[in-house]
Amino acid sequence: MTRKIHQGLLVQTYQHPFDRKALFALEKMPGLPLLLKKINEYGIDRLLRLQTKGGELRVSPRNFPKLHNALVETCLLLDCPQPDLYLYLGKGSISTYAIGVEKPLIGVNLEAMEWLSDEELLFVLGHEIARIKGGYLTYQQLASVMPLLKNLISSTTLGLGGLAANGIEVALYNWIIMSKFTADRIGLLACQNQDVAIAALIKLGGLPSDYLSPEVIEDFLAQAREFNIQDLDRLDQVTKIFSFMEYLYPWSIMRASELLKWVDSGMYEPSGQEPESEQSDKPSEPPEQWNFLSSW
Repeated sequence: MTRKIHQGLLVQTYQHPFDRKALFALEKMPGLPLLLKKINEYGIDRLLRLQTKGGELRVSPRNFPKLHNALVETCLLLDCPQPDLYLYLGKGSISTYAIGVEKPLIGVNLEAMEWLSDEELLFVLGHEIARIKGGYLTYQQLASVMPLLKNLISSTTLGLGGLAANGIEVALYNWIIMSKFTADRIGLLACQNQDVAIAALIKLGGLPSDYLSPEVIEDFLAQAREFNIQDLDRLDQVTKIFSFMEYLYPWSIMRASELLKWVDSGMYEPSGQEPESEQSDKPSEPPEQWNFLSSW
């Protein structure tokens, strides 16, 4: 299969409306600039890179050619400089990440290499490339060290006691979940096959390849199409907070639902053409109840 190269790809062109709205709410949080300043002071970016380089295997054409070739192709298709790629310990499910604001790198675990096909790796790596190209890594890294920062920052000197209570944490985790919708779109632009993207999402949900029968895929698609993200509007505020705190949860059904809506809308252009703007697309507005984030 000959895939189209998306020259000059801008992640923001494909940004999901929920991602855009959640990012706006996050950036309005009054304590956010101070947190970002502290991340720079503590050298968090360098620390995260050091942890990866000191504890994980760097992928090369010689040691893990499947992973290396997938990264090379993904970066070519999405018009992105090639970051370093690292392989880390298996966790019983697929796990990936991207870190390094100044010098990005990507990590994938053993299950990602073993469970995903070459094409499915394009989707997963494309998802991480979206974080890099979209400038998402600063806030992503903030989330990863938020528990540590809460202990380091004193409420008596900075007036930021109870970060979760003033909404920064909740707004941050909510945005990370919403940003997955955008990153999945870029993943689809990389693999350029809806079936591949859906299979990858099923596996990201924890199901190994051996169980990926036509019946399982069919039922997954039916469940994804039945899922209504507007149902979140019916949850009370506290329930939503606890749900969004699980930002590392794969949310495979919800993500597949939003990706299928994008494909069905006709806005997905595998040829690399820019889609029409979604900003005025009324059905894409998230539930009003999500506005609680901006009032915390």
